[in-house]
Amino acid sequence: MKILIKLLSLGASVAAGAAARKALEVRWRKSTGQEPPKKADDLRNPLPGVLVFALVTAVTGAVIQVVTQRFARKVAADLEQHPAEV
Repeated sequence: MKILIKLLSLGASVAAGAAARKALEVRWRKSTGQEPPKKADDLRNPLPGVLVFALVTAVTGAVIQVVTQRFARKVAADLEQHPAEV
């Protein structure tokens, strides 16, 4: 059961990360009118924009990871307390 919870947590984290990345890209396009900087070494992208996008992406990824891990732990704890309901 624990392996299943870990796999579901991983899948939820990856799916949420992909959705968040797309949402960040759309928001970046709407707010700046430019494509989001995908390559940090591309000198056509201004450094402040690259840093801001990297920071926002990293923070979003960390939040998603924490939320999905906590949710998976809560589900696992609930399953351990009430195994007959599964």
